[in-house]
Amino acid sequence: MPRSAYLDEAVKWSRDLTKMRVRGPGDTERAMRSIEREYGVEYGVLWRLRYRRSQLKDIGVTAYMRLKAAYQAECQRQLRMLKHEIAITEAACGAASDPVVQAKALVRQNGG
Repeated sequence: MPRSAYLDEAVKWSRDLTKMRVRGPGDTERAMRSIEREYGVEYGVLWRLRYRRSQLKDIGVTAYMRLKAAYQAECQRQLRMLKHEIAITEAACGAASDPVVQAKALVRQNGG
């Protein structure tokens, strides 16, 4: 894989990871700081991937691997949260309700 492909992958993980952590408009910096605290991906790395992609030529192996692990861990966290929400909705609406059926299909599709 060319170096730029690794960088493009890191940019995607960084954006998706930040998107999963943002609570609302104007919350990007807080989200990136929380990713740094929780997963050890430096804020500066996240910032450069988000705002200075065109100036980057490559990404270090350590930063790449931390970002990959953080992305995978956050996806698993989001899946656990979805399963919890499904259980709550199922208790309130029943197992045959459309939202529960659709959410369970989404979880199955994503390996949960």
